[in-house]
Amino acid sequence: MTRIVAVHGVLPEHRYEQSDITEAFADMCLPPGSDRGVLERLHATSTVRSRHLALPLERYAALGGFGAANDAFLEVALDLGEQAVRGALEQAALRPEDIDLVFSTSVTGIAAPSIEARLAGRLGLRPDVKRVPSFGLGCVGGAAGIARLHDHLLGRPDQVALLLSVELCSLTLQRADASAQNLVAGALFGDGAAALLAIGEDRVHTRPCPAPTVVATRSHLYPGTERMLGWDVCDSGFRIVLGADLPDLVRSHLGEEVRAFLDDHDLKTEDVTAWVCHPGGPRVLDAVREALALPARALELTWRSLAEVGNLSSAAVLHVLRDTLALRPPPAGTPGLLLAMGPGFSTELVLLHW
Repeated sequence: MTRIVAVHGVLPEHRYEQSDITEAFADMCLPPGSDRGVLERLHATSTVRSRHLALPLERYAALGGFGAANDAFLEVALDLGEQAVRGALEQAALRPEDIDLVFSTSVTGIAAPSIEARLAGRLGLRPDVKRVPSFGLGCVGGAAGIARLHDHLLGRPDQVALLLSVELCSLTLQRADASAQNLVAGALFGDGAAALLAIGEDRVHTRPCPAPTVVATRSHLYPGTERMLGWDVCDSGFRIVLGADLPDLVRSHLGEEVRAFLDDHDLKTEDVTAWVCHPGGPRVLDAVREALALPARALELTWRSLAEVGNLSSAAVLHVLRDTLALRPPPAGTPGLLLAMGPGFSTELVLLHW
């Protein structure tokens, strides 16, 4: 089995209360003199209380298109990514040259060379390190990244693998766009990064593992749901695609999928001692709880993360995993489930053993 030996999350230094972001985004997104009622209600009902942003709030109005936003992405993403990886290495008592594989994911900026390639020299990664940069997984990327590390380490059980997620969602905000989708995204998404280190079962590691082992994973892609979640790429950057029926899709299908996965391992939902769930938004989290018939407290740490930092896309579930380990570690020897949803529409399930 794959052993997770470190999970480290980082956030940009610019932190703002939701009310401050509401005011600034209203000025940027709404035509002069328009009614701000809808935007204010969306921000108020998002349950997000504060967020960290890649740039100072006053700089967003001056970003002049896709190129400027992506330049900002590259600058901030490299700094946050470096912080996340160094923190994970310190936590795991590993060296940069120990890393054999890097899986990096982001859906909020474009980089070629990719982020992990640009960081390789700064971090001291080996020249022969294997790299798998991923774009397009979106919010499912953190869970999918763990699954792909697990796939790699099953075949190379003596190796060390790194997952790096950097998401600067605020840089995708579309100025002068009063569409419901843009306003919802502007109410929910925050900025952050996370790094996770995992080792194969034959890798000697003297420091006690602070996190669980990965037992199994499952991916599911729903045909005909391409317009449910994703981006339209336009001259001004990434314009969000967000289907209103997304919570209904989760409510209709997630329960059957999760129960079938658990059943393959002779488990029931009531056996799971920790639900590490991506904080997609209030309506999605309500749908997850209903689909799985979970008690109210089961997703408490996910709701807490949403309130404190917003939805960090692929990095969010890694922050929730970190919080689970730090604030409410499950009993040793019990099963946990990490799950996330993203464009495709797709889900990724990771069965854990604490």
